[in-house]
Amino acid sequence: MTRLFVASRNAKKIAEMERIIGPLVPGVQVLGLDDVEFYAEPVEDAPTFEGNALIKARAGFRATGLPSVADDSGLCVDALNGMPGVLSARWSGKPKSDDRNNQLLLDQLDDVPDERRGAHFACAIAFVFADADGREQSIVVEGRMDGYVLREQRGRGGFGYDVLFVASDTPDGRTSAELSVKEKDAISHRGKAMRGIGPRIAATLAG
Repeated sequence: MTRLFVASRNAKKIAEMERIIGPLVPGVQVLGLDDVEFYAEPVEDAPTFEGNALIKARAGFRATGLPSVADDSGLCVDALNGMPGVLSARWSGKPKSDDRNNQLLLDQLDDVPDERRGAHFACAIAFVFADADGREQSIVVEGRMDGYVLREQRGRGGFGYDVLFVASDTPDGRTSAELSVKEKDAISHRGKAMRGIGPRIAATLAG
């Protein structure tokens, strides 16, 4: 069985990646951090999504020896000069909390008019693997989903800032948290990045 390691403990994120990778690589077994022997996770201190994704994928590959995928993603708000950006998951401090992050974002945008609440989700996915000569190689693909931030939370699906974000490609005004899994995968930043990198992962695993 072909195995692929995803450097994450987020069950929803792993499932999201598995839904997109699975059809491209029949029979693939996708493993998360809880499925492999413990290793010290690296500090994500790069200033870009690409840099942080590579940090995590390289650490996973070197610890497990398996072809490894990692992503870094976040919400970039126009009125906040692109923040929280790479700090999205820990915007409100430790421990990480979606509820506190969302409330902090609402507070920061409280006096921002609707026409200036534009934002986009960005995602970088890194794939690290060994070539035929055993040398470490890497591929990074990025995806983006444009939209805007609401004034109140809506929906129970997704994770992170999904309850506050309406994508430009959602004409009926539903948040990402109100979309079905299929609908979200079709337009999301992560879905776009995964579809971009998926065939290259498939070719590598098959080769």
